[in-house]
Amino acid sequence: MKKIGLYLLGFIILFSLVSMVATKIIYDGQFPRYERHDETVSANLRYGDLEANYPRQLVDFESGNNLLKGYIYGSDNSLGLIVVAHGLGGGADSYLPQITYFVDHGWRVFAYDATGSFDSEGKTTKGFPQALLDLDAALIYIESQDSFEELPVVLFGHSWGGYAAANALHLNHEIAGVVSISGANSAMSMIMEQGESMMGGFIYVQYPYLWLYQRILFGESASYDAAQAINKKDVPVLIIHGTEDEMVDYNGSAIIARVDEMTNPKVETIVQSNPGRNGHNSLFKSEVAVAYIEEVNVEYKALYDQYEENIPYDIKQEFYSGLDRTLAQDLDASLMDGIQNFLLRCIR
Repeated sequence: MKKIGLYLLGFIILFSLVSMVATKIIYDGQFPRYERHDETVSANLRYGDLEANYPRQLVDFESGNNLLKGYIYGSDNSLGLIVVAHGLGGGADSYLPQITYFVDHGWRVFAYDATGSFDSEGKTTKGFPQALLDLDAALIYIESQDSFEELPVVLFGHSWGGYAAANALHLNHEIAGVVSISGANSAMSMIMEQGESMMGGFIYVQYPYLWLYQRILFGESASYDAAQAINKKDVPVLIIHGTEDEMVDYNGSAIIARVDEMTNPKVETIVQSNPGRNGHNSLFKSEVAVAYIEEVNVEYKALYDQYEENIPYDIKQEFYSGLDRTLAQDLDASLMDGIQNFLLRCIR
């Protein structure tokens, strides 16, 4: 029995060591650095095309050991300050359609590239809770600036940023309202959901090691839960999610899946269920944008087949140069107007 016990202990120790090493390798691999996208082979809006009508001020602020790049739009607007937290794999410019909408409606906007994203420092994006740490750093910077002193602050976050915007209510900041779109409730729920899609049920054996590694990296913030944060403060929160979200399961890790547990009477929800416009990113798009993108995809598929799955770079550039980027990124007016009306209620 003693030998069996020693063998079992040895196995547990060896398994734990291997699991921790594997956890670090796999976890870190999910959060690489994201450089700016090549605008010549993308259908996204380009700031260079908007600069004349939407000038912005560039600022820098620290988050941990990294210097992050911030962008202030609508410097003369005084309705309030919207802080935009972007999704994983993107940057502030990924939300130019939403930013320009807010500026047109009288808001000042503070957007930023998170750690390891676009023009900000950071060798990697580090992990899911990093979005919350970066948002905290942005809010600390904003609170240090006299130019924002009289403005009510509201948060707008999508995906990674949606998780951060809701969980920011755990922190000690004066926030007038939160719009959380396609956000996961907690870092662990998202990691486990994605892990299960990759590794099946075996991911649950790795739960203790994933929890420990995130805790080592991020401390207490790794355990934050959006539903609990929303219940902690008497702050209006708008939760938006698509029923066919392919990244954050509507019935799984999503914040909206926890609405029944929320006791905050100021919680509102918008469920995007229209086919073709109820995914992780597509929920922002108008019907005409979706129809146009479908046409473009058919043309691109023909080009893809023509060049036997290897389109030359200059041909790609030529293809994308002919796209109507404004139409491809046209926003769902009903959704954006709903967000605008919610934000107005937050500051009145």
